[in-house]
Amino acid sequence: MISIRSLAVLLISVVVALPSLAQDRRVPSSAAELRLSYAPIVQRVQPAVVNVYAAKIVQNHNPLLDDPIFRRFFGLQGGPREQMQRSLGSGVMVDPSGLVVTNVHVIEGADQVKVSLSDKREFEAEIVLKDPRSDLAVLKLKNVHERFPTLDFANSDELMVGDVVLAIGNPFGVGQTVTHGIISALARTQVGITDYQFFIQTDAAINPGNSGGALVDMTGRLAGINTAIYSRSGGSQGIGFAIPSNMVRIVVASAKSGSKVVKRPWLGAKLQAVTPEIAESLGLRSPTGALVASVVANSPAARAGLKSSDLITAVDGQTIEDPNAFDYRFATQPLGGTAELDVTRGGRPIRLAVALESAPDSGRSEIVLTSRSPFQGAKVSNISPAVADELHLDADTQGVVVTGVADDSTAANLGFQKGDIIVAVNNTKIGKTIDLERATSQSSRLWRITLVRGGQQINVTLGG
Repeated sequence: MISIRSLAVLLISVVVALPSLAQDRRVPSSAAELRLSYAPIVQRVQPAVVNVYAAKIVQNHNPLLDDPIFRRFFGLQGGPREQMQRSLGSGVMVDPSGLVVTNVHVIEGADQVKVSLSDKREFEAEIVLKDPRSDLAVLKLKNVHERFPTLDFANSDELMVGDVVLAIGNPFGVGQTVTHGIISALARTQVGITDYQFFIQTDAAINPGNSGGALVDMTGRLAGINTAIYSRSGGSQGIGFAIPSNMVRIVVASAKSGSKVVKRPWLGAKLQAVTPEIAESLGLRSPTGALVASVVANSPAARAGLKSSDLITAVDGQTIEDPNAFDYRFATQPLGGTAELDVTRGGRPIRLAVALESAPDSGRSEIVLTSRSPFQGAKVSNISPAVADELHLDADTQGVVVTGVADDSTAANLGFQKGDIIVAVNNTKIGKTIDLERATSQSSRLWRITLVRGGQQINVTLGG
């Protein structure tokens, strides 16, 4: 049985590792080393962690104000009233020019974003890139003429369960706070937060307001961006999740290049998880890997020779446990060159080289519908290979897809959702966004709409 003193030795074993590409993992050799502190690491990294304040104006509409008798009796003015909603989060300075990375959900819909440094100075910031698929956003401080302290990226693939980490952020708005813990698990793929389900799990205390803050290793490098917690009470219960630094690095690099979107490699194949039943039928010892369900013609997967029923087990030597793990491993590959896929086909291992190129996005024709109709406030797009990849649709899907819905819009109030495929409106087939724009520009008292959601066709009649 392990003693309390021995447990303390194990927990504090790496607090003073010198900067290097990987943490120095060792047991302290003397009692003096147990008195060592995290303070030198904190002092070095704390200036690069910032607070992010986002505000947006919303219309607070009281239906009673539509009644002229009510307004006259109480002496009130009619119409909607503006109300300022504020959100609080954290961020990390990743470039000396004033680039800050945070979570999309921290600044989503914001009309104004401010960044507060550790020395209490505040700067207005602009949003230079949002990547909803990873829940990462990059901000740029406005009107600055100085160089700021930054954090270097760790290689998140070198992290190990049991490594000591520090979480730095602004929980509950109390001010910059440091907590410590260990990495509890790696490659969590069933969290359900973003498109890329591949998270670092830690027991370092993470609370509301920590979102977008830094998870740092014992070399003072950025291991991940704290993003979510599992909690029954709203506070920390020792289960926090961070986006790995290797994904953060890709998003930041896109922002530095001046791009408004993050372009990632496209496989061009639909993958499915291996169930215990499938594993048994394939003669596998365990239900792991990503099973190829279908391959898009003339895609990188097709040109590499990938076939339906192939089982992908590794990408460039990194083991693939399920399709979510594949998505992360493939998405963090740099465009250009090739990636090596280890594949099992008919019980025999083979290796395929897949070109790392982005999905074609010609003909997206994304528009926001503004005419008076059930779709008012919806953003819709033609289904290009890139759109199909982003929304996890079959490449041969026909119709127009909803890619966004404005808050408090008609479309939002009626329940339209991102990913809905609009097939027909008032018995008119919808093949392109121009068809939907034309159909919604015609006034109608009755709207008959056919859409597909989650693979199920839904017929809706509105008005009348």
